[in-house]
Amino acid sequence: MSADEIQTEALRTVETHMRTGAFDRALSVLEPVLNTDPDLVDALYMRAVCQRYLKDTQAARSTLDHLLRIAPEFGRALQEDAHLFRDQGETGRALESYRAAVRANPALHAAWSAQARILAAQGRTEDARMADLQAAQIKALPPALQAAMHHLHENRLLKAENLCRSWLTQHPKDVAGMRLLAEIGSRLGVLEDAEFLLESAVTFEPDNADLRVDYIRVLRKRQKFEKALEEAQALYDRDPKNPVFISQLAIERMQTGDYERAVELFDQVLERAPGDPATLTSRGHALKTWGRSEDAIASYQAACETDPAHGDAWYGLANLKTYRFSADERAVMQAEDARPGQPLQTRINLNFALGKAFEDEGDFASAFEHYRSGNALKTRQTRYTTDQIEREFEAQKIYCTPELFTPSAPKGDPSPDPIFIVGLPRAGSTLLEQILASHSQVDGTLELPNIISISHSLRGRQRASDKTRYPRILSELDGEALAKLGRRYLEETAIHRKGAPFFTDKMPNNFRHIGLIKAILPNAKIIDARRHPMACCVSGFKQLFAEGQEFTYGLEEIGAYYRGYVDLMDHWDAVMPGQILRVIHEDVVADLETQVRRILDYCGLPFEAACVEFHKTRREVRTASSEQVRQPINTRGLEQWKAYDAWLDPLRDALGPVRDDWRRDAPLDIAACS
Repeated sequence: MSADEIQTEALRTVETHMRTGAFDRALSVLEPVLNTDPDLVDALYMRAVCQRYLKDTQAARSTLDHLLRIAPEFGRALQEDAHLFRDQGETGRALESYRAAVRANPALHAAWSAQARILAAQGRTEDARMADLQAAQIKALPPALQAAMHHLHENRLLKAENLCRSWLTQHPKDVAGMRLLAEIGSRLGVLEDAEFLLESAVTFEPDNADLRVDYIRVLRKRQKFEKALEEAQALYDRDPKNPVFISQLAIERMQTGDYERAVELFDQVLERAPGDPATLTSRGHALKTWGRSEDAIASYQAACETDPAHGDAWYGLANLKTYRFSADERAVMQAEDARPGQPLQTRINLNFALGKAFEDEGDFASAFEHYRSGNALKTRQTRYTTDQIEREFEAQKIYCTPELFTPSAPKGDPSPDPIFIVGLPRAGSTLLEQILASHSQVDGTLELPNIISISHSLRGRQRASDKTRYPRILSELDGEALAKLGRRYLEETAIHRKGAPFFTDKMPNNFRHIGLIKAILPNAKIIDARRHPMACCVSGFKQLFAEGQEFTYGLEEIGAYYRGYVDLMDHWDAVMPGQILRVIHEDVVADLETQVRRILDYCGLPFEAACVEFHKTRREVRTASSEQVRQPINTRGLEQWKAYDAWLDPLRDALGPVRDDWRRDAPLDIAACS
């Protein structure tokens, strides 16, 4: 037997002993397992349970403290933590841990029931009733779906999927199973399947509001904003006083750019739930994007005052970039970060915010330690590997050959409307977007995920076994199929436009799909926003991204990614020479007008002075640089990375020769682009 098989068999033996109450024997089997792997989560959990049943409270506490340090969002460990506090008579701390447990894993009906008993004893009848209702709903589920829920919330997605699919094979119209499989599909990125499942489930139970909220969220992820807004409006019209429905409509209004109405709706929620930190934070996000920075700050601060552990609000303040934390605020964040039992996402937000706070004070050692901690915590939520992305880059180079872009090759939709701004995040793309959006003929949109969505659809359902179907399929599609994909992109993105002939799409990761872009939209313009690798990578390492930029959570990973990006851009320059405009951020800062004229010439646009005075343009900006592009251009950020130079050897090593040879200026054939 292999070492893994021996370990698995040992844990099965432990489970058998625990079921029969032989906790001493279970511990004797566990100890050699933990001697070999002291951080094995399941083994630590079992040991803590055994120690609690054996009344060895001190040992159980020591085991749980260790377990929750390495797995702070392991629901069963948080539940066991609560049981231990309950048995010791510390009901306040027990209630706190039960709540953390069900946040991490809502399928823990024992935690819901125990929480209900504590709440009832405190006289909080309605809260106890709601907790009991949650427990009853979970207990009413078939055992197969209960097990699938546990696998889902403990990140064993494939096991959860197999259980769910097996159940639905026998019960094809079971709404609970369909909803659960849709959640699994959403987490796996199979959004088409998730949408289909929820759309079907809604037809079976049209009055199920929870289903409809899930359906709206998947529609939003699929960029079907008009349909999501329509569904959210229908929920709101059904019950205009329901805070959940009001919040859902506010979020969809934000997605369609109606920030004024979104703020009005968030204010309605706050009338019914004054001080609600989640609503105050969402309101702050809307105000920030709308350009009302002072109001956004006040909203974030109110959320922090209501709930000092609301990490999203603290990071909202940090992400304004122009906000400076007070010493008192910094102390509150440090205390919350040190408090045992904080959810993983809270600690991530707090550490990135503390990094910004210490950086502003000039304490770069403390700042780097918090950025490092935040990134280390964030990696627990990702499955990113450098090997995987390098294989993806290599596939683009193998299958996107010069023949794909010859004059005789099949062509997609001829529309010249889109201007793609690609590269790495934090490379100056928001500045270039603001410059272009200041032109009378260009609509500035946002980071549109539609090209990535199209690439996912081309991968097909055998994406695990046929990893190169995309981009290989590009050479197999005829002109009609390519044009259809081009029209799909234009139709899906139309909701973000305001009537100008051209529009920007600044999704940075689109550099991985330039072959797809040029195949389906041959007349689209592509601008490569590039910045000094050390400056770009350090800025990315300091930024907490909402999603899609998993390579930024390690210095080695971001350095390797930058190196792969430069190499892939070299490939695009070789197979479609003169078609991509490279814009160096440092050149824009050094000589703004020259670079503005160069960009506009490439796009076939006449010069307009407003593009040079971009900071005066009033528009919504959704990225981390939103406040920076509302100020005149300056050189302050060019060498900020040098403050962290002492800790950057892993990044330098990962970058290799690209650290010095990164500009790769390519001659541009304006005639070929027109």
